Amino acid sequence: MVHFVGAGPGAPDLITRRGAALLQTADCIIYAGSLVNPALLGLAGPDCAIYNSAEMTLEQVLAVMKENEAAHKTTVRLHTGDPCLYGAIREQMDALDAMGIAYDDTPGVSSFCGAAAALNAEYTLPGVSQTVIITRMEGRTPVPEGERLAALAAHGATMVIFLSIGLIDRVQDALLQGAYTAATPAAVVYKATWPEQKIVHCTVGTLVESTRAAGITKTALIVVGDFLAAQYDRSKLYDPAFTTEFRRGTDR
Repeated sequence: MVHFVGAGPGAPDLITRRGAALLQTADCIIYAGSLVNPALLGLAGPDCAIYNSAEMTLEQVLAVMKENEAAHKTTVRLHTGDPCLYGAIREQMDALDAMGIAYDDTPGVSSFCGAAAALNAEYTLPGVSQTVIITRMEGRTPVPEGERLAALAAHGATMVIFLSIGLIDRVQDALLQGAYTAATPAAVVYKATWPEQKIVHCTVGTLVESTRAAGITKTALIVVGDFLAAQYDRSKLYDPAFTTEFRRGTDR
């Protein structure tokens, strides 16, 4: 059987208990290169075969899975964060379905959650933003026409931009074509939750300058929006005037 496992954002103790247990009992681990903290590979048994998928094609990954399945061995496919975001797992699952190989999926803590934790931030603040857009800048990997960054920026919602730090100049230009201004708060979080984590606070207008000054060129998320500012409304849920199923407020 093949187990897809989310490694979490980086810190080895942020993998789920289920994910850690699967690593400990795996006969083979195929992990997502430099994106997965190598400390997690220390959970593997002494006889576990380990492959770095950064050096492999899809066909090579599938061949290893097929070989292990034929030998009645267990494979863990270890992806960064949560595999459902930019994990390229659908093509693997479809191929496994075609080969009749069983698999399951263990979710992980996504790096966008790790970035919020690193920033001590809440993406959804009353009166500021109730929507989080998770996206990427079009580059060698295209995006659907309606999902170009400038089009999404028109919403002015909280935005988390993956896989785009190497295109930071284009990101800044696209954001400024939308509802954000040069003064809109932004931040770059490099390797959220890793020991070498680095945070750069800036604005949309200083995004390029600040990122380059910090020497960040890869493995970073860009977050944008007024959730990083000081002003927001108090939550209705905990307002003494607000009535809920569990508590009577002063509004009735």
